[in-house]
Amino acid sequence: MTAPRIAFLAGQTDAAQDARARLAARYGDVAPEEAGIVVALGGDGFMLETLHRLLGRGVAVYGMNRGSVGFLMNDYVEDDLPERLMQAQAATLHPLRMQAEVADGPTQEALAINEVSLLRETRQAAKIRIIVDGKTRIEELICDGILLSTPAGSTAYNLSAHGPIVPLGANLLPLTPISAFRPRRWRGALLPTDARVVFEVAEAGKRPVAAVADYTEVRDVRRVTVWEDRSVTLTLLFAPDHNLSERIIAEQFTV
Repeated sequence: MTAPRIAFLAGQTDAAQDARARLAARYGDVAPEEAGIVVALGGDGFMLETLHRLLGRGVAVYGMNRGSVGFLMNDYVEDDLPERLMQAQAATLHPLRMQAEVADGPTQEALAINEVSLLRETRQAAKIRIIVDGKTRIEELICDGILLSTPAGSTAYNLSAHGPIVPLGANLLPLTPISAFRPRRWRGALLPTDARVVFEVAEAGKRPVAAVADYTEVRDVRRVTVWEDRSVTLTLLFAPDHNLSERIIAEQFTV
């Protein structure tokens, strides 16, 4: 089997840039548009940037950790890279699509690989109505915010907000409140991946809310619609002994 043509992309840190220079010198380097596999060197933030950059191109991404947490990354190993790429296992992800409506201006769209979050902009708590598949589920959530996560993103902001970790293939999306005041005991919900979720902001002038899809922010939203866009597919590659599904399961037993 022919070894894949590799494009190396790196974050801005010295560690990532040095790694890219060494790997490119050793294995060659092509433009991302010509690559069979893109190797992303950095942390989880840079992996998200890389996936957004490559949306729609159908190229698989193999991350190697030159950052901090590196949940979406493989260990950094320079030796035998083409062989390891050919043995890697694929994880298929579908992003969330966000449509954010504002008072004055066009509706804005963005994709989120981790989560879509609504966050209060001022000292005033947000008031948000939650509608799932056309049915109002919570008339008024008073909170700092709320987020809808992908399974891959369930170990990120969602977990920090005390949301559940969701294994890949579970066909579930965590809906998690952020510092809910009323209803105080509501801890969120698990929704099917074909759910369509609408957030309506009450008293938006007094209690402004921003919507964020990964790192795309829309301020002063009035209504935000979110669903999993299965027409968009992302492929991440992982070493067979430490694939993404295993990482998500293992994270649930971390103490």
